Amino acid sequence: MRPVYFYGAISLDGYLSDNHDNLQWLFDTDLNQQSTYEAFERQVDTVVMGRVTYQETLKILGDEPLYPDKEKIILSRHQAGQVNGGRYENTDPVTLVRQLRQQSGKAIWIVGGGAIVSALAAAHLIDEYWIQIAPVLLGRGKRLFEPNDDEQRLTLADTTVMGELTELHFKKQN
Repeated sequence: MRPVYFYGAISLDGYLSDNHDNLQWLFDTDLNQQSTYEAFERQVDTVVMGRVTYQETLKILGDEPLYPDKEKIILSRHQAGQVNGGRYENTDPVTLVRQLRQQSGKAIWIVGGGAIVSALAAAHLIDEYWIQIAPVLLGRGKRLFEPNDDEQRLTLADTTVMGELTELHFKKQN
């Protein structure tokens, strides 16, 4: 069964994006040319994200290709069909990830947004989390985790400092 990973950054107060879905605060954070991204990215061959996360990332990257060697699945209630080497899916993230786990391949990367991460976490489908914390207080925006009644205990596997970011790597306890 393929593992499922979340790898992404949040503000110090727990937001994935600001109130306008903007991610520029993250791209303005100095990594001091250090990153765990390349090593992480080699572990995955499938990327799952929401439509808003996809569109906001494209705004920042411009003409740079988005995960060119990965299967890209963009969850959307409004779009359908193929897009930039990926495809839109109008399906429940839990159902989708359960299906993907049964297929052969490398790990599945959940990029965001928070509603997708929250649904998968509540279903106990995320095996590991790499969460980078930026020294920014956004005050409001979209949270990584939505409120729920399901407590989960994780194991801290590693911490890494990358310039201004601190990364926490957690694994699901069995």
